[in-house]
Amino acid sequence: MTHKKGIVIICNLDTRGEDIIFVKHLIEQRGHRAYFLDFSMEEPPPFPGDITCEQVAQRGGMTIEAVRECYRSDRDRAMENQIKGATAIVADMMNAGKVQGVFGVGGGTSSLVGTSVMKSLPFGVPKLMASPMAAHPVYVGKYVGTCDITMHHTVLDVVKMNPLLKAQIINAVGAICGMVEMTQGTNITFDKPCVAISSFGFGEMAVQAALGMLDEAGFTAIVCHAQGKGDKAMEEMIRSGAFHGVLDICTGGIMENLFKGNRDPGPDRLMAAVETGIPMVLAPCGLDILSYGGRPDMLDKTRNRPQYVQDSLRVQVRTTADELRQAADVIAERLNRARGEWTFLIPLKGWSSQDMEGRIIYDPSADAAFAVRLKEKLDNPGRVREVDLHLYTPEFARVAVDEFVRLHGAGEPANI
Repeated sequence: MTHKKGIVIICNLDTRGEDIIFVKHLIEQRGHRAYFLDFSMEEPPPFPGDITCEQVAQRGGMTIEAVRECYRSDRDRAMENQIKGATAIVADMMNAGKVQGVFGVGGGTSSLVGTSVMKSLPFGVPKLMASPMAAHPVYVGKYVGTCDITMHHTVLDVVKMNPLLKAQIINAVGAICGMVEMTQGTNITFDKPCVAISSFGFGEMAVQAALGMLDEAGFTAIVCHAQGKGDKAMEEMIRSGAFHGVLDICTGGIMENLFKGNRDPGPDRLMAAVETGIPMVLAPCGLDILSYGGRPDMLDKTRNRPQYVQDSLRVQVRTTADELRQAADVIAERLNRARGEWTFLIPLKGWSSQDMEGRIIYDPSADAAFAVRLKEKLDNPGRVREVDLHLYTPEFARVAVDEFVRLHGAGEPANI
């Protein structure tokens, strides 16, 4: 028997109320409690929400009349007020145990408001946004960020219900109902210390081998996909205290940020572990390449370099010795500020599955330039350890895990 769950529906009833009222009915037919949270900013809605736009506006700090006036001249300010009010109300409902999931529906404005509220909620709370903006290449990353938000692409705009749109909304409602029925919520516990591992395909063999080794050593390994969003999320989770250490095998995000590759995690890579003091073992996987797939301008600019073409969207361009020296400067500057224990492992036989003898990306002289520069710039170059192995091997994983266990045993991190 499914226990009744509470689901908040974030929407603007003034423009879409009559078209999406059946969303609430669908949820209730499934046996759950549905709450319309109306953030309307433009006109009075055709019927009031369970949480009215007046309540949302007031909780944000403005009257609804002020919001409507502001909407005509300073739309962003009006929207920020409604986001603030809606976020506070949903948090209250969540804390009171009334809500176990959040569902957003609408277009661009609804997507921004809905996902902004969702971002404030803990990891594990079901969050789904149904929108024609779900596939927009520019906006969807901003909507989701590094949060566990599910985007459902309605394809069609959520205006004037019709058989095609109705089919998509039913699917989306089915998804959020399934989520709240199955979820374990935020009650996620671990019986062993958690270690983050950065990973992507070119370092996967080492990562896969390290997982079992860490488990044997008494740790729970959490793999973070270093494609830009994943390693950025890893940084945020380190700051939140989720991890007791990090096996940062795939540090290529540093290079991607410096030279604007497709896997850019932002300018703060490494800084979470540096500032919190958790132990870290680092390796250079990903520093040997830049991801420029789907970027004709950058591919043309680097056309004289070795390129590894996985498919039309994933083209890896070999980094130069000069670029690697610049990356070494950044890494050294950050590691020199580290509060905790760390070791940087440099495998002498190659840094990734493509950086090996006989393959197009292989460039040992460029790799060597990085190692030289890194040691030159570090206050304690003895923390760089060169190993006569290839990174893409279980043997390298063994060295990395053993070094992490040694560092972890040296003392408790500053923030744990």
